[in-house]
Amino acid sequence: MVGTSGLRVTRIGLGTSTWGMGTELTEAGTILQEFTGAGGTLIDVSPTYANGTAEEMLGELLRAHSARPDLVISSSAGVNPGLPIGQRVDCSRRSLIAQLDTTLASLGTDYLDLWSVGYWDDRTPPHEVADTLDYAVRTGRVRYAGVRGYSGWQLAVTHASSNHAAAAARPIVVAQSEYSLLVRRPEEELLPATRHLGVGFFAGAPLGQGVLTAKYRSEIPRDSRAASSQRDAEVQGYLDGRSHTIVDALDTAARGLGLSPAVTATTWVRDRPGVTSVIVGARTPAQLQQLLKAEEVVLPLPITKALEDVSL
Repeated sequence: MVGTSGLRVTRIGLGTSTWGMGTELTEAGTILQEFTGAGGTLIDVSPTYANGTAEEMLGELLRAHSARPDLVISSSAGVNPGLPIGQRVDCSRRSLIAQLDTTLASLGTDYLDLWSVGYWDDRTPPHEVADTLDYAVRTGRVRYAGVRGYSGWQLAVTHASSNHAAAAARPIVVAQSEYSLLVRRPEEELLPATRHLGVGFFAGAPLGQGVLTAKYRSEIPRDSRAASSQRDAEVQGYLDGRSHTIVDALDTAARGLGLSPAVTATTWVRDRPGVTSVIVGARTPAQLQQLLKAEEVVLPLPITKALEDVSL
């Protein structure tokens, strides 16, 4: 259950951020089939992934496999990474609805199960954002509404706005944010806010851009996918002394349990208090098969506590 709503999702969701950027259509189709075959339902997509290519690929696969009724498709709006810095976030009613229409067309569907505002916008009043989310639900184009990348106070302000007047029956049901052994900021105020408000929480990037697979250690191999300029910049932000200590501890724990570091890190996030689902981004079918093993794993309490302590 997602918060206090009636929405149901699997504890592991499928991320599509690599689709169109390392994952081709055939591979994506295999990944989708294996995910749904394992009982997975939650699919995370966004118009920001590969500049909309991920949504187009998912739409093509949905049309080919007729899997739409069984899935919970989650997308977002309000961010355009193709624009200059300072102009990329626009959560005005006009921008949000325009992006929603584009997303629905790309996916070839009449509705989204979950639609989220992609980022906090200082220039758009929270009540306008909340009203736009409510409008999308009332018109049947969206089943549930959420937010992504919000802090605790931003969630609280927008959630309060969504509970006024006619929107009272359609509050925000979930907040999504990056959360891993490397990034524990949500614990400071966002997770406490979600619990207080009865809102679910989706944990994104549980492997810290791949650093928690232990394949990068303290540097990026020249032949790795992260060696591209954009990915290199993203991963380099995680390669400091603290992350090296965490990865070493994670690798040691994983070896002792007979698991991979990726499965161990994913399981740790999945079982954290307040986490509804963890979004895993598998670039290949083999990576997905590995990550799905987390469903069969429960970390011993001493290991969970040791990882918690070393990552503080």
